[in-house]
Amino acid sequence: MATRPPLPPFTLETAIQKVRLAEDGWNSRDPEKVALAYTIDLRWRNRAEFVNGRAEIVAFLTRKWTKELDYRLIKELWAFHDH
Repeated sequence: MATRPPLPPFTLETAIQKVRLAEDGWNSRDPEKVALAYTIDLRWRNRAEFVNGRAEIVAFLTRKWTKELDYRLIKELWAFHDH
């Protein structure tokens, strides 16, 4: 399995970088790319819909982004501690 730097332990700068990279990935609106950031056997719940595995997440995000034309995810670093 490939790693996606930056990896822990994080500094404040690398923690912010990790958040921005995740945000950029989602905002690419590329379901295949986003799905690769999650495990093969992932389980998501989105309101009343349950998504299992990467194939279902690709289908879910494709449907979502076909309808939500102005979709944009904004991620924030909520907490950071250097220990």
